Amino acid sequence: MQKDESTYLGRPSRMETHHRPDPDRYGLMPYRRCGASGLKLPPLSLGLWQNFGDEARYSEARKLVLAAFDAGITHFDLANNYGNPPGSAERAFGRLLREDLHPYRDELVISTKAGYDMWPGPYGEWGSRKYLVASLDQSLRRLGVDYVDIFYSHRFDPGTPLAETMGALAHLQRQGKALYLGISSYGPDETGRAVDLLTQQGTRCLVHQPSYSILNRWVETTGLLEQLEGQGIGCVTFTALEQGLLTGKYRTGVPEGSRLSRPGSLLKPEILTAELSGAIARLEAIAHRRGQSLAQMALAWVLRRPLVCSTVIGVRTAEQLKENLLALEQLAFTDDELQDIDRAASGCDTTLWPPNC
Repeated sequence: MQKDESTYLGRPSRMETHHRPDPDRYGLMPYRRCGASGLKLPPLSLGLWQNFGDEARYSEARKLVLAAFDAGITHFDLANNYGNPPGSAERAFGRLLREDLHPYRDELVISTKAGYDMWPGPYGEWGSRKYLVASLDQSLRRLGVDYVDIFYSHRFDPGTPLAETMGALAHLQRQGKALYLGISSYGPDETGRAVDLLTQQGTRCLVHQPSYSILNRWVETTGLLEQLEGQGIGCVTFTALEQGLLTGKYRTGVPEGSRLSRPGSLLKPEILTAELSGAIARLEAIAHRRGQSLAQMALAWVLRRPLVCSTVIGVRTAEQLKENLLALEQLAFTDDELQDIDRAASGCDTTLWPPNC
């Protein structure tokens, strides 16, 4: 019996699926150096969280990833719990590697993370050595690779000594299972301690992955960005579009099938207050004066900072990807535009991932 295309499991198809990438894929992408390191990343990275699990059709997921690679996007951002069920995003990407992208593994930066709930019992989340080591071993099996390029502690664990968490990361790097190490959503104090502990282990923190958008500026107000710059740590942000709020899709309500309409979404309909809707309308007007969509301006706004080497996007289709890529054509802002954006967004903080969450 033929397997349904919607599943990510099973053997590769007998059909020839080997992808022939665009030979000009590196010609236009303006890669950025990640902190004080030799690693360069595309300014847009493809995140495979909500739109890349067993609920999605594999053909659409494949089309999206290959379109990203053809456009010069080399960084694919995963985590152990991404997809529905958890782990399915890594299995899907593993199938893509096996069937299409295996010849180009050395052209890819594959990152994954561990920290959130993944399996039952006391060892299935947070930051213990037992959890992190077991989690990365599982991720490598799902992906079908010997190592990942970046492995993150996905969140700060207040119940585990930070020395244990950072020691586990360093251990995994020494084993050759991760080329670089990172942390995500750590506050400034915890970041400083993590950096010191990794230094004591004879390694370093390559990258921090915080949330950051026009409507979510905790990295500015806490001084985290200045701290990362001073320590030579790269910054790869996420939620630049604030889970779709900065795309304009909610200007007249909640469309069916959108994230706000789905049970269990981080976004709740009550977030769309009159104040926030007004702010989004003002921001959209500024974007149109710049000749951009609101989403393109929101991405450009995050990327205006040289410290931000990449921002992770979570598009669902290749068409949305193309629309986001157009943001790279206009990253500069005038002082007046930045002041207008600040005024438009004033009082509308929608931080979904505060530090140490």
